[in-house]
Amino acid sequence: MAMAIAVANSCFSALNSTVKYRCISSQRRNPTSQSLASLTPHPANQNKKNFKKSPSTSKITTSDWKFPGRSIDGRVDVGRSQSTAFKSFGEQRKDRKELQLDSKEQQVEPGNLQDAAFLNAVVKVYCTHTAPDYSLPWQKQRQYTSTGRQLVIKAYFYLLNHVFSSAFMIGDGKLLTNAHCVEHDTQVKVKRRGDDTKYVAKVLARGVDCDIALLSVESEEFWKDAKPLQLGQLPRLQDPVTVVGYPLGGDTISVTKGVVSRIEVTSYAHGSSDLLGIQIDAAINPGNSGGPAFNDQGECIGVAFQVYRSEEVENIGYVIPTTVVSHFLNDYERNRKYTGFPCLGVLLQKLENPALRACLKLQSNEGVLVRRVEPTSVANTVLKEGDVIVSFDDVRVGCEGTVPFRSNERIAFRYLISQK
Repeated sequence: MAMAIAVANSCFSALNSTVKYRCISSQRRNPTSQSLASLTPHPANQNKKNFKKSPSTSKITTSDWKFPGRSIDGRVDVGRSQSTAFKSFGEQRKDRKELQLDSKEQQVEPGNLQDAAFLNAVVKVYCTHTAPDYSLPWQKQRQYTSTGRQLVIKAYFYLLNHVFSSAFMIGDGKLLTNAHCVEHDTQVKVKRRGDDTKYVAKVLARGVDCDIALLSVESEEFWKDAKPLQLGQLPRLQDPVTVVGYPLGGDTISVTKGVVSRIEVTSYAHGSSDLLGIQIDAAINPGNSGGPAFNDQGECIGVAFQVYRSEEVENIGYVIPTTVVSHFLNDYERNRKYTGFPCLGVLLQKLENPALRACLKLQSNEGVLVRRVEPTSVANTVLKEGDVIVSFDDVRVGCEGTVPFRSNERIAFRYLISQK
């Protein structure tokens, strides 16, 4: 019996020595795997009694995440990654009590409480689509979730659709997102930040021309301790802006910052309409669709919805301003459904040519020429081909088809029509 125990102990010690030898040899052969191990810091790393904290391992940078074993400037730093891995391997023999204390310290999230408050109002949207088959109208196509492909419509405007999209709370049990995020929807679910439960949502209204959709969630548990966002005013140039959402590259919430680059009438890719838009230089990626954009006061100034992609441009993203959002919400509250933005129903031509203005006997450098009037529009009873529109609501229309907008700014004439 004693001999059997001795043989078993010797085999067990030999097995342990073999395991240790294999582990160390693998670390020497593949230094890249060491950097991967260093990216998972053990909670016991903060104990300063037995181990010294080196400056090279005190912070994990983005470059370490993308290229394990590399420094900030891109050079390979094998020695640093190996030393970090050996420390992590040796510190796994800590007491369980110390691990519990360190884990509690890591669960504390430092930061501004006001920032956390408006970040918690942003939710993740999961949608299942069933697109119609126009060649076979009596049946539908196969179901699919929101894909990561980027739909190209009208020039280089891209819709920011992904496996999941974003939305935010606006109060009264309602959420706001983009219309292309819930296009041809069969099931929509939402999930709050820090929660693992998905709640079924219902699409109340869908504005194709303005690319806005209104959702509702009936579950009371979803709205527990919820704080809706406040809509702010239209920003000005160079105002700071923060875009929040759930883009690709991860499952948690993402925050990017930039400034307002331009405010003008923009082509909306989803509905092929021209409405007011805010151009920003903050990073907007697929999955940011439906996510809010904040100013430095924490007020929502718009909804991220598309980008402009080309080989000659970069950092051009677009946000639906609160003026368009307010028009959508007021229309829904007034009619209990969305009826759309108004249209004058005429085809206009600029009058920049002096010879054309002289032919029309115009005394000033103002006005736009009516080339065609839609027979079904209301303007057909007022306007006719060959008329010149010189003012709209007592606002003078320039020969370029623009009107004054705030101080030292001009905007397209269509902006005044869309406000009706």
